[in-house]
Amino acid sequence: MFVFVFLFLRFWLIAEWEADPSFWNDQARRTLEDALKLQPRVHRAKNIILFVGDGMGVSTVSAARILRGQMEGQSGEETVLAMDTFPYLALSKTYSVDKQVADSASTATAYHCGVKANSKTVGVSANAVAYECNTTFGNEVYSVLHRAKAQGKSVGIVTNTRVQHASPAAAYAHSVSRSWYSDVDLPSAARRQGCTDISTQLVTNTDIDVILGGGRMYMTPKGTPDPEYPSSSSRKGDRKDKKNLIEVWLNDRKDRNAQYVWHKEQFNAVDVKTTDCLMGLFEPKDMRYEVFRNRSRDPSIVEMTEKAIQILSKNPKGFFLFVEDEMKCDMKFLSFVRNHDVIDHGHHDGIAKLALTETVMFDRAVQRASELTKESETLTVVTADHSHVFTFGGNTPRGNPIFGLAPKKADDRLPFTSILYANGPGYVHVNGTRANVSAVDYFDEEYMQQAAVPLDAETHGGEDVAIYAKGPMAHLFHGVKEQHYVAHALAYAACLEPYTHCPPDPLQSGTHGHPLSTLLISVTSLICLVTR
Repeated sequence: MFVFVFLFLRFWLIAEWEADPSFWNDQARRTLEDALKLQPRVHRAKNIILFVGDGMGVSTVSAARILRGQMEGQSGEETVLAMDTFPYLALSKTYSVDKQVADSASTATAYHCGVKANSKTVGVSANAVAYECNTTFGNEVYSVLHRAKAQGKSVGIVTNTRVQHASPAAAYAHSVSRSWYSDVDLPSAARRQGCTDISTQLVTNTDIDVILGGGRMYMTPKGTPDPEYPSSSSRKGDRKDKKNLIEVWLNDRKDRNAQYVWHKEQFNAVDVKTTDCLMGLFEPKDMRYEVFRNRSRDPSIVEMTEKAIQILSKNPKGFFLFVEDEMKCDMKFLSFVRNHDVIDHGHHDGIAKLALTETVMFDRAVQRASELTKESETLTVVTADHSHVFTFGGNTPRGNPIFGLAPKKADDRLPFTSILYANGPGYVHVNGTRANVSAVDYFDEEYMQQAAVPLDAETHGGEDVAIYAKGPMAHLFHGVKEQHYVAHALAYAACLEPYTHCPPDPLQSGTHGHPLSTLLISVTSLICLVTR
């Protein structure tokens, strides 16, 4: 009762403040003053952090913003996420070469490697055809992560999916199938033609210093009991070649203070001062939704991001870190959804609470990264690979619970939740009538929002997604851009291939000075880029 009274008084006071025009005028004036003070950082980036919220469309960000505020006892709409504070913003066009509405594989190839590609493929150009192994060779394209490592930077991958998932895979693998996780997944024709599985490429293609996520069953010989689920036959190792790729990775780094962990207790015990390379695989396949994460066994996306930065940042030449929060799960896995992931997976299941909770946690990882790095030397970019057919509306009042009902009933005289999906498994009609949502607990973690069109799994959306940026050369992210531009802007900012006429190195040129000199350097950099 006390909490209810407190919240009522709080909302009443907010309404009183906001009724006064000076509240909005003062707020806008402060924002304008900050905008007038904004100066681009036009020197070279030492570090790059690329955050990708898989499936994190603009509507997902907006709803997650409200959720976070409501989790903190506010009405929610006025909440400011960590990514909201980034000074530079752009829109990214997410279509692929062959699809108007793209998948996570082709989009990952775009933002990692700088070229648009075909659906289902990772790390290869559009000359490669999905599932046709012999089209791989000669069509490989290379990621910013790979190029950063070639120039002496430390590199890492953090994901709450399997580390072989399409989004991280495009950073190190070249495959005409995003689903060739292990050699057991390779068709016999592909093996004969010389294609290798994504897990093998993880430990052989690029020297990756930090690898954190799920996917350990694809790394061990067939029949190997899982250390966390030793009696589970579905979680055993599945490699036909009998290789233990975890041991391969460790053996290649015997002289580099490398560690492998699979449990949070081991993860917490890792001394970042004496550890140079770390592989942590915390689930046989994908990691769990944040709502169902076992906090004693699995680290969060925030904790993994923190550990990765602490290890990678020891390199005086800088680092590149890719962090993904997967916001899906095919409906065939819904019967044990507690063991699977994440923003994209939650949306595919039509379960908004799982997706939005992941987004809130993802934003906390962005915040923690900001606390651990210097904006003057680290270019941080937050974006999404694609959106979802997720929306919220219904003329809801201020402070309406984000998972709550719209205030009025629909034309069929039944209530509906503010959050809805255009398609997906939430399409449920009984005797030709839409189900009455008031008969169920629509605040439950696994409540499936209603959908307009019946599908086993909800689909991606085709609209543009946002790009948030801060740090050196962040001003390159503005306007509406093709998604593959992301990789080029990152490479240019850090002076990675193919760019040689680069922003000045702050250690050599002292470019933190007067705004006029900053402007001149910026103009010079742009001229070099145009005339190269």
